[in-house]
Parts: sequence; structure tokens; C-alpha cells
Amino acid sequence: MTATPLFIFELANNHMGSVDHGLRIIREFGQAAREFSRNHAFRFAFKLQYRELDSFVHPDYRGRTDLKMVKRFMETRLGDADFQALVAEMHANGFTPLCTPFDEASVATIERHSIDWIKIASCSFTDWPLLERIAASAKPVIASTAGAALEDIDRVVSFFSHRQRPISLMHCVGEYPTPHAHYHLNQIDILRQRYPQVPIGYSTHEDPADTIAVQLAVAKGARLFEKHVGVPTAEWPLNAYSASPEQVRAWLSAAAAAFTLCGPEGRRHTAGTAERDSLDGLRRGVFARRPLPAGTALRDEDVFFAFPPQAGQLLANDWSKYARHVTTADVATNGAVLHAQLTTVHLREKVQDAVLKTKALLEAGHVVIPGQSDLEISHHYGMDRFDEFGLVMITVINREYCKKLIVMLPGQTHPEQHHLKKEETFLILHGEIRITLDGQARTCRAGDVVVVGRGVRHEFHTDTGVVFEELSSTHYPDDSYYTDPAIQNNPQRKTLLTYWM
Repeated sequence: MTATPLFIFELANNHMGSVDHGLRIIREFGQAAREFSRNHAFRFAFKLQYRELDSFVHPDYRGRTDLKMVKRFMETRLGDADFQALVAEMHANGFTPLCTPFDEASVATIERHSIDWIKIASCSFTDWPLLERIAASAKPVIASTAGAALEDIDRVVSFFSHRQRPISLMHCVGEYPTPHAHYHLNQIDILRQRYPQVPIGYSTHEDPADTIAVQLAVAKGARLFEKHVGVPTAEWPLNAYSASPEQVRAWLSAAAAAFTLCGPEGRRHTAGTAERDSLDGLRRGVFARRPLPAGTALRDEDVFFAFPPQAGQLLANDWSKYARHVTTADVATNGAVLHAQLTTVHLREKVQDAVLKTKALLEAGHVVIPGQSDLEISHHYGMDRFDEFGLVMITVINREYCKKLIVMLPGQTHPEQHHLKKEETFLILHGEIRITLDGQARTCRAGDVVVVGRGVRHEFHTDTGVVFEELSSTHYPDDSYYTDPAIQNNPQRKTLLTYWM
């Protein structure tokens, strides 16, 4: 099922046992649906309910009129040909036919009528004999969850997943109509978080004049919506939770407005032109602190940041250790540094590439990472040389004792360094590494343990890529001494990330 919103009109027994009245309902709601499928790319389904009444109702109760639901089911009975006429009318009006079966025999009728989807009513949510028959039908399933405990929902989702049957869930409250205090729309959040791969919807039983609930459901991420519908007549007025065509138009309009306000799915990557121009006009521009001849690789001491910026100017927001700017034209003192006067190389993509390759090595080594672990990329000579020199360090804990996971990519070298305060033990978890201690090299593989004492110079290189565990005393940020002073004097040799997993 796609992310395109699906709206389901529930006919239930509102056909009142009259096929002509049922056809009228489908046609009138077909007109409303066409307006919104054109303008808002909504999809629509119409839903029937099937019961094989001669076996569904116990023989001793079939003639009873004192039992409300038995009486209603019997009085609104339609024949097989009548239901097929309704299904044909659904197709003619652009609806996807959908049906709720309440017994196993009705699933066979659904198959015979070529109905596309099966809806499981809340009362049948854990009717395991019925669920077994539904799963055997190989049709997509939508299930309402009114009254179901999370453990029951877990079981039903697992039941259909293990049988490779697609399932969607709908938050639902089985009160007709549902009072405001019982909408419990936060359950949509719970379902989405617990079952991230399952489409989540909202099956409504509120007052049909209420349009707020559907907007809140849209904002919470519901993408399937169900409402009981009917056409009122002098003979057959609507019940308290079924909507007329006019009320459904208002309901759909409210949903469409909510989708517009919420915007596209996922995080927005770029601002629109008007928003970007507005923001850029309030930012600081980059100006030359001194004359900058063409060919100058810009450094912090070459520029200053000030307001107002000029059109096409390099901004303070563009200034980062991951961007290298070289002038292609002379810039005078206090002059604006323009994009047209620069060539720029961006290295941020190399950071993302390092993260992706780190994840791949961890996965290959079956190494489990605790959630929210900080990741540190060491790029001793800059990110542009990270493929040659560097490593990635994941801090698990750093107290009186310290544990880190270290990842090096194929072909990388970690330049020689030593510590004065910290003693380290390395356990190789995956891959192969050459460790050089005070000039003496040894090759280590998964399972090998290496101890590095205080003051011992150590250098690493890997041809294959490697993951190893570092156990040590407390790590101090000023306790790494590199043999090459160019590294020691480079204050921008590290990149720290928290949200990377």
C-alpha cells in the first residue's frame, strides 16, 4: 500500500436491505470522491460487510426481534446478486471494493466477488479461525484495533507478517458515536512507533460534523481513513455516526487542508526561493580583510564577516572547515567575496562517505553499537586525505575506565602517536591490521589482543579494513602526542557526530 492517502467509505448496513438505496449511496459518494481524487490525489475505497447469516447467527436466535443486532442483520439482508451489483457500481464510480467478513464463509464470497482488500473489524481482531482463513486468501489486509491490547496487536502483525501478507492498522474506538474524551488520537503515534513498516490509519466513529479529528490524525501521520456513510431519506434517517455526502465533503476538505499545512513527507531538504532569499538577506557576508590576489586559498585570517551581504556573496554560513575556497579574481580590502570569484571544493560529502563505510564495516563484523554513541572522525591531514590517513572512533564509555570501538577503512594509516597518561589494550574484532609499537611491526587478526603501555609509540595500518576494541584507563583529550608536528598543530583534525546511526 502506498503513502497516497486512502479514504474508505463504510456502507455497513446503511443500504437498509435495499440494493437500489445502496446503489444511490455509492453514486452520490462517487461524485464527492471524484472532486478530491482530481484535486488532491486521494484514493477511495467503498466497504461492504459480509455475513453468511444462515450459519453466522445461531439457529435458536434467527427469528428473534428482541436482539437489536440480530434483528438488524436479518432485516437488511441482501442476496448474492445484490452484493455483486453493489461491487460493480463501486468499480463504475472509481472505488476500490473492500469488504469486512465476519465468518469464514464470507471470505470465500469475497474471493468469488473479486473484492480487492479485506478489512478486519475490531471485534474480529483476534478471531484466529477467521484470521487463518483471511490469510489464506492472499489479499491485502486492513485491521481496526479498537479494544486490542498491544500484545494482541503484536501477535496479529506477526501472524500476517510471517505469512507474508501485507497488513495495515487503523486506530479505532468502538463507541458509536465516540465522545471527544475518548478519541485517544495519541494511539496513532504509538502504532507508528511500534510498527514502523506498517501503514497506520484512523477509523472514525465520531459525530460526522466533526472535522478536527481527521486533521489531527493527518498531522500524526495517519494515511488511511474510514468513515461510515449514508444518504438520509424520510424513511431512513442516518444514525449518529454516519456522514451524509455534504458532511463527507467537509471532512475531506478538512483532511486536504491538513495535508497542505503538514507539507510533504519526510524532512524538507531545501528552502523555497522566497524563503532562501529572505534568510540570506539577514545573514553576514564574507569580506576581504586585506587585498586577496587571484589564486589565494582563503583562511580565517584573510576575511571578516559583516552585515549587510551583497547579492551572490559568500556568506558566513558557507564558511566551514569542510569547504576550501580559492579566489579566481583579485578582491580588494573590505571587498565582498563573491561566489563568481571563487572555486570551491566541498568535503562534507567525504564525512558522509566515511560514516557509510564505517557502518558497512561494523555490519560486516557483526559489531553491535549502543544507541546514541558518539562518533569521532580523525582526519589528521584533512578530510581530503582521509582515505590515506585517519580512523573512526566510537566512544562507548569514558569514566575511570574507557571503552571505544575503532574502525579503519581499507588502505588507511593512523600516524604514530603515544600517550603519557593512558594505557590501552586492543582486541581485534574484524579484519586485519599491522600494529607498529616503538618501531616493531606485527600483523594482528580477529581475536588477537595487543597491550600498549604508557609512552609506547604506536602506528596502525590496514589493507583489508579493521574493527577493534580499545579498553583503557580514562581518555584525556590532551594526552595524544603525534610524532609529526603538523598533526599536533592542526586544531581541526577531528569531526564529532552524535546523530549518525
